[in-house]
Amino acid sequence: MTLTLYSMPSSGNSYKIRLMFGFLGLEYKHIGLEYETPELAEAHATGALPMGKLPVLVLDDGTPLPESNAILCFLAEGTPWMPRDPLDRARVLGWMFFEQNRHETVIAVRAGIQKYASRAHLATPERLAELLEAGHSVLQVMENHLAEQDWFVGDGPTVADVALYAYTHTAGPYGGFEMERFPSINNWLARVALLPGYVGLEELPE
Repeated sequence: MTLTLYSMPSSGNSYKIRLMFGFLGLEYKHIGLEYETPELAEAHATGALPMGKLPVLVLDDGTPLPESNAILCFLAEGTPWMPRDPLDRARVLGWMFFEQNRHETVIAVRAGIQKYASRAHLATPERLAELLEAGHSVLQVMENHLAEQDWFVGDGPTVADVALYAYTHTAGPYGGFEMERFPSINNWLARVALLPGYVGLEELPE
């Protein structure tokens, strides 16, 4: 199977997929399209991004698969990263829904409005304070869970861990969240980074 990944190097949603490829030991073609570049605008214009955003995984028959967590589930199917037990699968999906609905919408957003020039007007003191409070609340949910177990579901890492790792591991330096408040999260981040096949955010395929 020849897989092509359209991804945004600086995006946590795109990083999830590159990280999953690393953990699975799979080769793929990488097309990097950074935010606010002509190349990204061209991809939008040519219809390469069916839902209008990155990442997109293109299968060997040309079928495009958008949405980061959907791509994670596709890649993980039939591997230990996706549990076979129906209840554990549901729990994994629950954390992935949490990541996109509650986590990414504050953790990534606070980082993004401070990083990208086109979003700078959104970084008002009031908005930043609101996102900081909401983000700490979301991180506390994760902290409470990880205080009781090493991984989000079961006795080993799953795609739920990959999904949540992407934006959490940069929440401090990029988003300004007070990560020293969350020791269980920090221990979990360290465990993920020690897994075989781990690749960092800035490690891009040649």
